[in-house]
Amino acid sequence: MAKNCGFSDSLGVGSIVQYVAVLSRLGDGLQELAFVLADNAVYCGYLSAMFDYLDIPNKKYEGTIPVEKRSFCDGGDYDYEIEFCNVSFKYPETEQYVLKNISLKFQVGKRFAIVGMNGSGKTTFVKLLCRLYDPSEGVILLNGIDIRKYAYQEYLSIVAVVFQDFKLFSFSLAQNVAAGTAYDAERVAASLKQVGFGARLMQMPNGIETSLYQDFESGGIEPSGGEAQKIALARAVYKNAPFIILDEPTAALDPLAEAEIYEAFQEIVGGRTAVYISHRLSSCKFCDQILVFHEGKVVQQGTHSELVAQADGKYVELWNAQAQYYV
Repeated sequence: MAKNCGFSDSLGVGSIVQYVAVLSRLGDGLQELAFVLADNAVYCGYLSAMFDYLDIPNKKYEGTIPVEKRSFCDGGDYDYEIEFCNVSFKYPETEQYVLKNISLKFQVGKRFAIVGMNGSGKTTFVKLLCRLYDPSEGVILLNGIDIRKYAYQEYLSIVAVVFQDFKLFSFSLAQNVAAGTAYDAERVAASLKQVGFGARLMQMPNGIETSLYQDFESGGIEPSGGEAQKIALARAVYKNAPFIILDEPTAALDPLAEAEIYEAFQEIVGGRTAVYISHRLSSCKFCDQILVFHEGKVVQQGTHSELVAQADGKYVELWNAQAQYYV
């Protein structure tokens, strides 16, 4: 019987179109894969450079000495003393010194105010104290030992800082206060009350478990500038470190709230050594010592009464510049 070679034994038009489309998509996929592999090779080159950078030893982690434990978190003493010995600092690749020949000692349990004009070196001084920077010259001692010899994280554990550009997170109020410290609900509430946040806390729907902001929870609250600053202060109080450093801690507070913080400052600080940066000289009157910075140097040091008595001093110049608007 003759073999049937009719059209019925051939591929239909639809099948041909289907196979062509499949081959076309396969070609597109292979082309896209080639592009992805090429991009991946480029990105791996970038990652290699980044890993090389991350592998560079961090000089701040070269110290190994543990900080002596004095049980300050359990009500023990705060007997830690920091001393600046002829410390100078300049930023890398620059010749101008931001701080020059700073020599002073932070006596245990004393309250220090740092004042001066913008650019006088106040914040840089505090960053050296916190070991965010290391001195270009001179040495900073903790209980007689160069702070660079201490284990970095151990040193950070004895310092609680509130900078002007502090951050709060879209977590609960309790998590924002406790931060990286072991969580204790009673201590969180006590810290908030200590900085004048108690009345606002009573109004919150879930107390210390109330969420801040609404990024993750629709019921989160939006703290005002003053409330946020109090929460940041509570975070420093909660850490209960021997040194508490406050950079303009009342800048966002109204006059009444600011007065409330000043009145409670001794209770807030307790037996800690406190370092307080402020442009409002009236807030320095409750401090034991005032350090006046000018052009990278400490040009005056003393109590408010002692410095006001120095009629030709920088402190009087700053004091009179503010006082004229209140009389």
